[in-house]
Amino acid sequence: MEVMLALIIATLVGCGVYLTLRARTFPVILGITLLSYGVNLFVFVSGRLSLNQVPVVGMSENASDPLPQALVLTAIVIGFAMTAFLVVLALRGQGEMKSDHVDGGSDGEDG
Repeated sequence: MEVMLALIIATLVGCGVYLTLRARTFPVILGITLLSYGVNLFVFVSGRLSLNQVPVVGMSENASDPLPQALVLTAIVIGFAMTAFLVVLALRGQGEMKSDHVDGGSDGEDG
C-alpha cells in the first residue's frame, strides 16, 4: 500500500512539475493544480490515517492526528481559490495579448 501511494504521489508531482515548465498558460495552471494535489496527498498520508480511533489526544492510547487532515482541508480551499484566480488571470492575458504564451510573446517571434 505504501509503495502504491508513493508512486501516485511521485506521478502527480512529476506530471505537475513537467506541466509547470511548459510555455503555455493553461498547462502551467494544470501543472500547479497537480502539484498541489500531490503535496496534499503527501501531507494527508503523513498523518497515518487510523480507522475507528478518536481524534483527541489523551482520550485513547492510539489517537489519530487531526492536524494533517485540517491542513489538507485548508490547502484544498486555498488551492481552489488560487486556481480560479490563475484561470481568470490567464483568460485576461489571452484576451489582451492574443496569445496564451507564458512570457506574453508568440512562439519565438519578435514583435
